[in-house]
Amino acid sequence: MTLSFGQPAYGLTRRLPDLSLDAAIPRVVEALAGQGFGVLTEIDVEATLKKKLDVDFAPYTILGACNPPIAHQALSEEPGIGLLLPCNVVVVQDDDGVVVSAIDPLRMFTVLDRPDIEPLAQQVRELLLAALGSLEG
Repeated sequence: MTLSFGQPAYGLTRRLPDLSLDAAIPRVVEALAGQGFGVLTEIDVEATLKKKLDVDFAPYTILGACNPPIAHQALSEEPGIGLLLPCNVVVVQDDDGVVVSAIDPLRMFTVLDRPDIEPLAQQVRELLLAALGSLEG
């Protein structure tokens, strides 16, 4: 099965046309680490759907990324924010190569209706953009 991932309006997306999914995942993890994020979870969606539903799906991995100092600050200011953590980053093999897309924290945190937390969301956004940008070089 193949996908056409596109550019979701709620995501920060980069294409890596010259990499395989297996080569891209460690690079994404390293790029995230370079910006202070650790990967807490790694979900192989393709394998999970095959095991649970016996359906074929495109290579698709979800990484749960967390920047501990920012997460601590956010949780201290709004304990319920844990419902929005960690930041999901997907690494997907689609028709045109590998796509890496991270949730846009500014879009995600609008559900809080807490303008005082927006600077944290902006900071996370900038770090995710820097990580994604480092993949292109």
